[in-house]
Amino acid sequence: MIQLNQLTKSFTTKTGKGLKKEIQTVNAVNQVSFECKPGRIFSLLGANGAGKTTTLRMIAGIINPTSGSAIVDGVDISQGNDEVKKRIGFLTGSTGLYERLNPDETLDFFGKLYQLPAAELKERKEYLFEKLGINEFRKKRMGQMSTGMKQKVSIARTLIHNPEVLIFDEPTSGLDVITAESIIDLIRESKANNKTVIFSSHIMSEVDLLCDDLAIINKGSIIYNDTFDNFKNDMKAPNLTQEFINRVKEA
Repeated sequence: MIQLNQLTKSFTTKTGKGLKKEIQTVNAVNQVSFECKPGRIFSLLGANGAGKTTTLRMIAGIINPTSGSAIVDGVDISQGNDEVKKRIGFLTGSTGLYERLNPDETLDFFGKLYQLPAAELKERKEYLFEKLGINEFRKKRMGQMSTGMKQKVSIARTLIHNPEVLIFDEPTSGLDVITAESIIDLIRESKANNKTVIFSSHIMSEVDLLCDDLAIINKGSIIYNDTFDNFKNDMKAPNLTQEFINRVKEA
């Protein structure tokens, strides 16, 4: 489970020149509160710069909040990011893989970082390689791979330690439909296994396929937080994309 309460992230910027410089504080995320439950898929929607990625990175323990709290799988992120990171899998559209390693070496490296027993690491790796179709290029170096291949390895890396909480930040952005479908299948499987899943996406067809609960963030603040069924029942626009645009404009 993920529970956010008044989570805020502020950044300080300088404007102007010389003696006229002024320091301004901007809330990239402003008092955000919501709850993601096990066995349900929570979608966080927002335009570019709305605060989605900053929120997800705070949940993942990558950056620290300025104020407020976040409980991830029973652990308060303020009590130590290392403990939170053990309990989550975090996938973004940016793979960030070591180009000189192959998939076998990559999964072994991250499995050891998570202190997985050798037998468990081998079993998880073989399962994920088969599930994602990685076996055919498991000995190929990352620097020689296509974007889709790299993203498949990133998915395997995200899931290698079988985390209870999964965070997907626009994971299918720029991918071909076959690779995107493999990610969607794993998100569904994670839900079936009673994992806590939160994802952001600009692709409304994915939201429609996967979403149980929905929050919309705009200029750092939550403007909608309810079930996806209620969102669809209350729609005034002819489609999801237009309804999302209208709600953001009205906020």
